[in-house]
Amino acid sequence: MTEPFICRGDDDNFYFVKGIGAGRDSQIKEWVSGNLAQLFGIPVAPFRIVNVPEEILEILPPGHARDLGVGPAFGSIEKRLTEITIPQIREVPLEVRKALLCFDWWIGNGDRCFSENGGNPNLFWEPGKRELVVIDHNQAFDPEVTAETFFRDHIFHDVSTDIADDLVERQIYTDKMAKALDHWDSIVAGLPEEWLYIDPEMTIEVGLSTEELKTHLLRCLSDDFWNWK
Repeated sequence: MTEPFICRGDDDNFYFVKGIGAGRDSQIKEWVSGNLAQLFGIPVAPFRIVNVPEEILEILPPGHARDLGVGPAFGSIEKRLTEITIPQIREVPLEVRKALLCFDWWIGNGDRCFSENGGNPNLFWEPGKRELVVIDHNQAFDPEVTAETFFRDHIFHDVSTDIADDLVERQIYTDKMAKALDHWDSIVAGLPEEWLYIDPEMTIEVGLSTEELKTHLLRCLSDDFWNWK
């Protein structure tokens, strides 16, 4: 949906780059979620804030130049893997499946749907290395996500009961979330100032508040957070 650009950086890595056309809120969500995922132990594709120079825009069609934009953008390093298939779901280690389910519920990411009827879980799998690579968090912090729909549609929904019924495991994940939140200030401080505004002149603030995101995440400290059934 965000139509990222494939760009080669001056470090010779290829990046999927989400510029201003993807939406400032999308860039913020990617940065915040990606950092939280790393702290939580989720195997996200390596990412960084990349700088788009004006020279690139000069060789692009006007529409593409407008969507990519100049300055800081969100870049995720391209991983040459294949999208996960239904038969491969059970190959993903159980602990990884549980962790990703909890993490997506925590950040309100209802965009990891997959079943025999279709879907796009934004996951890649390397059978030889038994490596899962997680991408795309631009749909995180969705206020419309409910327990009913999330635990029905998530690619790893089948492990939800095991977690909900295990008080020890629930505490382990709660502790992980709390420790990740200890780094909240540094995560927010890493956001480029340009991303906090809709317009290039930086006069109109984006409608997404980082305080609202933090409030959403603090749900993990409530017993209701684990009331999935």
